[in-house]
Amino acid sequence: MVRALAPVLLAATAFGQWVEVRPAAPAYMPGPVDSNSPVFWHEGQFHILNSANMPLLTSGANQFLADETEIVRIDSYVNIPLWIEAAWQDKDGTLFAWYHHEVAGQCPGSELMVPRIGALISRDGGRSFHDMGTVLSTGNPIDCSSRNGFFAGGHGDFSVVLDSNREYFYFYFTNYSGPAASQGVVAARMAFEDRFHPKGAVWKYYQGHWDEPGEGGMVTAILPATTVWQRSDANSFWGPSLHWNIRVNSWVMLLNRACCEPRWPQEGIYIAFNPDLSDPNGWSAPRKIIDDIGFGPGYYPQVIGTRLFQTDSVASSTPRLYIHGVSHWELVFSEEPPEELPIVEPPEPFDP
Repeated sequence: MVRALAPVLLAATAFGQWVEVRPAAPAYMPGPVDSNSPVFWHEGQFHILNSANMPLLTSGANQFLADETEIVRIDSYVNIPLWIEAAWQDKDGTLFAWYHHEVAGQCPGSELMVPRIGALISRDGGRSFHDMGTVLSTGNPIDCSSRNGFFAGGHGDFSVVLDSNREYFYFYFTNYSGPAASQGVVAARMAFEDRFHPKGAVWKYYQGHWDEPGEGGMVTAILPATTVWQRSDANSFWGPSLHWNIRVNSWVMLLNRACCEPRWPQEGIYIAFNPDLSDPNGWSAPRKIIDDIGFGPGYYPQVIGTRLFQTDSVASSTPRLYIHGVSHWELVFSEEPPEELPIVEPPEPFDP
């Protein structure tokens, strides 16, 4: 039987957190989903950016009533295709966003790509963006002999969140390149004051310090790959999705786990906690909350908070859990164990 593993007790830091997976009425993101899908509120309306090679913007009263969709305009085609995977809105309405771009042609005769991460800015509520260029890229040689099915190296599949003191934007992303100790989920950060000029302002976490340049610098994996991405049986966490959970007063990271065949079959959805973004080694050991969703690839787990003005990066006790743009579940966060431990049955397969 395909089932969720719920609830899970995690005592990663100075306190424990409980999370329970509960079934909920079906909900669907409005656009095609091939990445994390950032949410923001503009002029009192819920907005979501869904991406599959190019982003779409959809707005409405809330996540269940968003149906006004338009194509997002980018002022440069240098970094197309792109997937907008994170966004943050300033008090004056300026929207900062970050994208995953896959560079083709690095391995002639192969479909392998090399991803990198770039920055955008919008002054019209996400309808159009100015491309501020690449801010994170690998410093390791690409490896066209890679057999994972998609990437010959690079950085991508990420979240960007602002700390509570508004000092730094933290990037948690996936590194597909270099020595084994650097592959897996890694981190970087950018000073809040540099948000208008991000080029050269992002610094990677390496051997306990935030001092390696975003473009070309080295990284240390905080969740290292068990089997490197160059192999056909790659085994690694990837695609972190982060939010601050008000209920348990902690950052929460949802993760994919690829294992152990080409083209990244999904082994399960995992969760980890950390109250302090500045301590990349403070994350709890990831624990599985779902084995398999019963349909589709099952990638890109993320939450969307259910209260007014909550997003994919700020939520409270019962956010909706989306996987690949589909939600049949809510997550229930608490500091005390629930009275009952229900089995969550898989949803019926569907044709999206």
